[in-house]
Amino acid sequence: MARTPSNMLALGTKAPYFELPNPSKSNEVQSLNDLKGEKGTLVIFMCNHCPFVLHIIDKLTELYEDYQEKGIEFIAINSNDIVQYPADAPEKMIEFQIEKGFDFPYLYDESQSIAKAYDAACTPDFYFFDDKLDLVYRGQMDDSRPGNSKEITGEDLIIAFENLLAGEPQDENQRPSMGCNIKWK
Repeated sequence: MARTPSNMLALGTKAPYFELPNPSKSNEVQSLNDLKGEKGTLVIFMCNHCPFVLHIIDKLTELYEDYQEKGIEFIAINSNDIVQYPADAPEKMIEFQIEKGFDFPYLYDESQSIAKAYDAACTPDFYFFDDKLDLVYRGQMDDSRPGNSKEITGEDLIIAFENLLAGEPQDENQRPSMGCNIKWK
């Protein structure tokens, strides 16, 4: 399990546009504009097998349930090379989504071009955009990691969500996410 930090894309960056297939919707192509939230959009690079993703997926699902009704949408993207990592193949994405019970879209970036456009480095990697799709937060969900015994709270994302909803400035001290490296081709 390689510990890879996120690259911390510059705040204010416009969300790179994408159109990607959603395996759980018969590979229907969905775009950023189709899926974005009314008030904010969290783009998450993740996969099915990463221990860092498995560590936080239940809390992430809970956060989605709490914030979707407040106008914040989550969009997950899997960019891993499925030739080398068949556990991340689209049919396995469907199984993972059902097994973990999350309802947010989980899209497949076969070309890896979207991960590159976002400068994504690890799973999970979080990018939070405002209603104009300007980046306002990037970094970790919280301080918890597999094996460090810290409670999974979602604190860093919750602070970013609450600041956005309240019209308050974001905390400038944003700490990188940590996870497995994206499995590049």
